[in-house]
Amino acid sequence: MKIIDVNQIRELDKYTIEQEPITSVELMERAVLACVNWIIGRYNAKTEFKIICGLGNNGGDGLAIARLLAEKKYPVHVFIINYSEKRSSDFLFNYERLKLSSKENLSIDEITSAESLKNIFHFTEQSILIDAIIGTGLKKPTEGLVANIISFINQQPLTVISIDIPSGLYGDKLNDVKDHIVKAEFTLAFQFPKLSFMFTENAECIGEFSILDINLNAEYIYKVPTKKYFSTKSDILVFLKTRNKIAHKGNFGHALIVAGSRGKIGAAVLAAKACMHSGVGLLTVHSPKCGYEILQTSLPEAMVNSDSNNDFISDNIRLEKYNAIGIGPGLGNEKQTQNVVKLLIQNSIVPIVFDADAINIISENKTWLAFVPANSIFTPHLKEFERLAGKTENSFERLKMQGEFSIKNNVYVVLKGAHTSISCPNGDVYFNSTGNPGMATGGSGDVLTGIITSLMAQGYSSQQSCILGVYLHGLAGDFAAQKKSEESMIASDIIEYLSEGFKFLKE
Repeated sequence: MKIIDVNQIRELDKYTIEQEPITSVELMERAVLACVNWIIGRYNAKTEFKIICGLGNNGGDGLAIARLLAEKKYPVHVFIINYSEKRSSDFLFNYERLKLSSKENLSIDEITSAESLKNIFHFTEQSILIDAIIGTGLKKPTEGLVANIISFINQQPLTVISIDIPSGLYGDKLNDVKDHIVKAEFTLAFQFPKLSFMFTENAECIGEFSILDINLNAEYIYKVPTKKYFSTKSDILVFLKTRNKIAHKGNFGHALIVAGSRGKIGAAVLAAKACMHSGVGLLTVHSPKCGYEILQTSLPEAMVNSDSNNDFISDNIRLEKYNAIGIGPGLGNEKQTQNVVKLLIQNSIVPIVFDADAINIISENKTWLAFVPANSIFTPHLKEFERLAGKTENSFERLKMQGEFSIKNNVYVVLKGAHTSISCPNGDVYFNSTGNPGMATGGSGDVLTGIITSLMAQGYSSQQSCILGVYLHGLAGDFAAQKKSEESMIASDIIEYLSEGFKFLKE
């Protein structure tokens, strides 16, 4: 799914209106119907809706939602915030239409101050607040009456639903920390997510967002240029492989995972198990001698190549027979281990998946980046990325630096987080749509390394391995959270539910 900027969305709306043809009010009605269907699918007719509307098209959305909910017998109270003398034409049309359809369960008040809203804003346990004050047309931080109303909204102990985007939030850039922004539990976005939804700083404002298809012109969407994408199931299915009936293990590659040191053999076990459970044909794990019995017992399906050193990896490794290589989980930072990483970089003829200590070792030896095989993959968390590429002030700057690092070094970077971002050597960036906070647990990154290495061995491209691997990792985490709760999850649970992830993709 593409992520396009606010101006492109505006042009897409215009193109859709011209090509169908359809009026702007009719297109608004289409979007509003999608919102109402989402709402009535979750709340019964006893729910009271407090809808706070601005004077532009976002406010027009709110007025139309109020009319449709009132027609379905929901109690609705509309508050129009008079922060200007100007009102958009679509707002005015929906305002007149709302007044004409006035019902006993519908009331409308016009607000000129936060104090006047406070005096008449009464709610019950059945109340839901809908934010339709300012949409994507925001050009500068909210101030005055609008800022005061947003502060009032954020003080209310109510579930808040924002229409298209939380009021006060920019669509394409990061806000200042002092800006007034509605804090929504749910955001109903039209057709596309906004780039700002991907920034961790905005998480408490956006809440859980849903993307509502409002049937904007498909031809325009296909052609509109972008370098940002949001990975969904339909995107994955385009390149997901199916197995031939007569296939054998040799068809699914031979992976090598170089991992573990004394006290951290568990990381090697997790990466190896994830690799096997992601479909690889053969797996060899190279680990220190102290890990031999642990690995053979934990995963008898894998072959284990013991290093001559008991506590850490020190041997040069022959690479000729491997289709994919993953290195880093629990590796440690010994001098001999650093030399192994250097030789691996110099000798490998296939892209390498670098994680954890392998990334930290390269961060201390940045000249080695020039010799990293093209299309290799780095899977850092935020601190590892900072050591690798440099410090940044915020998510927007970090995203820019991540893209520049990928282009400069001809590598993929999987920057792990709430919406894990995958930057590509061609400048494209893919954000992930799966996963949950329960995955913020030790070993989760080792599992991801195993998954991506497995996919690489099976013949997926580096880009496909990153996108599918991250999506599948998050998907398995979501299934695990449903069964075990976010609090109780551990990394092994993600491996356990990889099978559910694959079945979901094949349904």
